[in-house]
Amino acid sequence: MSQPTHDFHPTILREYDIRGIVDETLFPTDATAIGRAFGSLVIRAGDDTVCVGYDGRATSPILQEALIEGLLSTGVNVIKVGMGPSPMLYFSTYELATRNGIMITGSHNPPSHNGFKMILSGKPFYGQAIKDMGEQCRKGDFQAGTGKLSETPMIDQYVSRILQDYQHKSDLVVVWDCGNGVTGEAMRKVAKTLPGRHVLLFDENDSSFPNHHPDPTVAENLTDLIRTVKGIDADLGIAFDGDGDRIGVVDRRGNIIWGDQLLAILSREVLRNNPGAPIIADVKASKMLFDEISNLGGDPVMWKTGHSLIKIKMAELASPLAGEMSGHIFFNDHFYGYDDALYVGLRLLNLLGQESQSLDELFDNLPKAINTPELRFECPDEEKFLAVERIQNQLRAKGADFSEVDGVRVNVAGGWWLLRASNTQAVLVARCEAPDETSLNTVKHHMRENLQEAGIDMPDI
Repeated sequence: MSQPTHDFHPTILREYDIRGIVDETLFPTDATAIGRAFGSLVIRAGDDTVCVGYDGRATSPILQEALIEGLLSTGVNVIKVGMGPSPMLYFSTYELATRNGIMITGSHNPPSHNGFKMILSGKPFYGQAIKDMGEQCRKGDFQAGTGKLSETPMIDQYVSRILQDYQHKSDLVVVWDCGNGVTGEAMRKVAKTLPGRHVLLFDENDSSFPNHHPDPTVAENLTDLIRTVKGIDADLGIAFDGDGDRIGVVDRRGNIIWGDQLLAILSREVLRNNPGAPIIADVKASKMLFDEISNLGGDPVMWKTGHSLIKIKMAELASPLAGEMSGHIFFNDHFYGYDDALYVGLRLLNLLGQESQSLDELFDNLPKAINTPELRFECPDEEKFLAVERIQNQLRAKGADFSEVDGVRVNVAGGWWLLRASNTQAVLVARCEAPDETSLNTVKHHMRENLQEAGIDMPDI
């Protein structure tokens, strides 16, 4: 009997996951095909079990059922680990020793969206592997068998594990904003065990996100957190995205501590215990961060943007800590090397329990720079990488001081400008930074000149 074949909507096979609009570009039949394809890959890799978890979106249970149907049809066994944050699913693949997992999650996307994040043989499943899965489904290249289904809810084990490395207790007052995402249940369990005072905002799961969108990298989404922190005179506030793998932090005055600044602060504890260790950050991070890592005795490593790419580099270098401007922070120090915002929040409290300085003081003591917001301007998928290549060739011919790790990051006037192609959208991404306004204007002018010379139109900044 021939195997069923399947074609996906062309927009849903992304660089780091599979994601779409439910009942418009993403359907339960897609989930079944993903299960068939992924289960076949697991069997062919010599494994036999997959953990499956899901977030709190209304469409997640339906997609889970369809996914599991596909997985079981290949002969792999499935362990349902329950509803929880994406990091709970990642943890399950270690704790249950499966090495394979699929998380059904729309992350921080709008309520109508959902998707799948995957781990195969203990590594992120991304990039070409996702494209190849599309071709595998088109051909109907699936194994056939009958797998077994079991349930092992992991929420309590997960909470116990992330609390394990919180050793330096303190009576801090902390506000936690769950954004009506899937982190609420885990955070309630965590908060019950912590010393100090802990106030939870929007910890009831509601995938319509009635209070604000669960993306802590957007300043307006932190308004409620900042107001509450100031209102109760809390020491700090912590926010999560929809599936709990990205973090946002504010100090007691309401200052937002961005991803690179948070990484600089967290590096203090890690480098005390791992002197000279490599700390990885993506190309969008401030020069301040790389300088601070050096000042703390670490080895700063600039790497490509993208959580899957960072995880792979982290394993390669045995780096204890890494992070992105997007709020993905990865601990390989006493942990597993994946992005877990709840764990990062607890490690931040652990650090503050050892420091004589408050979070405000640690933030104030970081070197400061002036930067533009991230600029994203449209460029067709078939053109964006060619545009970056033109810029690289142009800068090379001029003998410019620049990095090609991910696009171009050009050093000029004591600052830098960045241009890279987005891996997930038909856009080019740019950013500028400098020590003062005069230098920033020089950097922006230098970027505009080079982009115009390469035939790239950019918006005013």
